[in-house]
Amino acid sequence: MSKSIHHSETIFKMLKEINLTQQLSNIAITHIITILIAIFSIGYRGKTVDFESHSDCHRTTIGYFLNKGKWNEVIIENILKQKVADTIYEEAKRTGQPIYIIVDDTISSKTNPSSHAKHPIEDAYFHFSHLKKKQDYGHQAIAVMLSCNGITLNYAIVMYDKSVSKIELVQKIASELPAAPVISYLLCDSWYVCDKVINSFMKKGFYTIGALKTNRTIYPHGVKCSVRQLADILKDHTESFRTVTVKGHKYNIFRYEGSLKGIDNAVVLISFPVGAMSNPKALRAFISTDVSLSTQEILRLYVNRWEIEVFFRACKTKLAFDRYQIRSAKGIKRFWILTALAYFLACSQSKSFHFPNGFNLIAKTIHSEHIRFIYEFGKSQKDIAGLFAMLAS
Repeated sequence: MSKSIHHSETIFKMLKEINLTQQLSNIAITHIITILIAIFSIGYRGKTVDFESHSDCHRTTIGYFLNKGKWNEVIIENILKQKVADTIYEEAKRTGQPIYIIVDDTISSKTNPSSHAKHPIEDAYFHFSHLKKKQDYGHQAIAVMLSCNGITLNYAIVMYDKSVSKIELVQKIASELPAAPVISYLLCDSWYVCDKVINSFMKKGFYTIGALKTNRTIYPHGVKCSVRQLADILKDHTESFRTVTVKGHKYNIFRYEGSLKGIDNAVVLISFPVGAMSNPKALRAFISTDVSLSTQEILRLYVNRWEIEVFFRACKTKLAFDRYQIRSAKGIKRFWILTALAYFLACSQSKSFHFPNGFNLIAKTIHSEHIRFIYEFGKSQKDIAGLFAMLAS
């Protein structure tokens, strides 16, 4: 029987399997198990009081562990990166299916502090939210997912603090990755479609498929114009478009192949939903540096980018990624790494690497462990008072 109700042998074994228990102190492992138990429990909100309710320690002790504790969170980060890369690259070698590197960012919104706040949350800024269509105050996270043959895992989640550009952060991640063993693709939105990012991933064997800003310069027949300007001209020549169906939706597509500013040769798709060519707001553009792909293949592959939105939703709804109340930048970054650890453990517990299934499985297992502990502890007590004293601790 476990020595404490605030322990999970299941989580301990999972940490041991990824070699984490051998690289961090027993105290650090104990706190990490506490936090993970809280994450997989009903009512989790990402607050230190949630951790306290699953710990033998006061919440200030756990807060100190996150904010100032002497343990190296980079060890966890590196282990996760290695495990994720090994899993996805081995799947690509086994199946011959492409690897998708998916890059995007999200905002963990926070309340804008007053100018008189004595202890404002660190490294929070105003960022433009594409979801809210306005400036949003909080922490912006850049996530990188690796995906192959239906398996999608989080490789990195990095705080954007404006000291280094998003492009430089993504370039650094590209430099860490092994070369692709098969033809593979970077999938991203228009913010990351630039020659620096494209070239960084091309060096590792990844083509780029992404959304493209409609003000991007192209050169049809040697004439300089923007994607939007070309779309305006083409709207009167509907015969230049072909209809393509993707996921049950039909689009009118014009295909351009040639140079863009900073890119020697690529395919650009100018797209309108069928029946919406008169609406300039319906215009969308996409780019592929793999010019051998058909129009339908480009759009079909780009749809895989949606997996990162699923990841963000899981982090916010299940892992309290937008509800934590931690003030120090160091504590927040450590919390993010432990959130990523929880996500990986949940995925790894599902045969299909399906996060919701793995999350529910771990949650049920921890609950069963607690019931078993209470049962065994109750049997060992001569009177009921000892059991109630333990439960109240």
